[in-house]
Amino acid sequence: MSQARHAGSATMREALHAEWTKLRTTPGTIWLLIGVIALTVALSVAAAAAATCSSAGCGQDPAKVSLTGILLGQAVVVILAVLAIGGEYSTGMIRTTFAAMPRRTTVLAAKAAILTGLVLTAGTIAVFASVLAGRLILPGHGFIPAHGYPLLSLGDGPVLRAAAGSVLYLALIALLSLGAATAVRDSAAAIGAVLGLLYLFPIIAAVVTNPHWQRHLDQIGPMSAGLAIQATTGLRSLPLSPWAGLGVLAAWAAAALVAGGLLLRLRDA
Repeated sequence: MSQARHAGSATMREALHAEWTKLRTTPGTIWLLIGVIALTVALSVAAAAAATCSSAGCGQDPAKVSLTGILLGQAVVVILAVLAIGGEYSTGMIRTTFAAMPRRTTVLAAKAAILTGLVLTAGTIAVFASVLAGRLILPGHGFIPAHGYPLLSLGDGPVLRAAAGSVLYLALIALLSLGAATAVRDSAAAIGAVLGLLYLFPIIAAVVTNPHWQRHLDQIGPMSAGLAIQATTGLRSLPLSPWAGLGVLAAWAAAALVAGGLLLRLRDA
């Protein structure tokens, strides 16, 4: 039993090393990670610069405004995650990967672990910079204590939850995308499917006139539910509580990975 566990851990270490080497040496990886950071911060800065609060209780959530860039950064995360396995399918390298590492679910688990680590790192930098930008910009646009808005601070529990949850949100988007790409095996199709899944629910909810159905769509949509983690004001009006919303996204990611893993084992490379 101990020998089997030792062999299994050794196999996982080899798979992690191999996947880290592949992702690290792929030219596009570093640029996509930089893109996640740059686009997230750029949109967050633009949103903070455009927001105004001229009176007390102006109905805006400063933390959510400062983290608006996640809406754009997640698209780059989708591309990065899909290419982590889709790129191997397009070049045929996946056959070499499975020849060297026959345990396909171990390969998928290693890809998921390395990808999660990279996205968590880039996401942490992007979110910290976005919150800092909001702290510096928003007071000049009326988000001041006199209007009921203290300076954004990660020492404030709700703001810390919104920031940390946004980093986790990006990691879950990466896992959802990896699972979808494993199942679809075509990069372009997988990117289109994931982006459609993310943005379609809010679009449908916006055109549906029935409040009951609007609420349900917001509760089950991976993006609308997951981004509830950013809310620090008006929590009672949310379709889901912040952590429950992130849990919905986690369920989507888990389902995608399970489906991808099953198909990976059942189909030829």
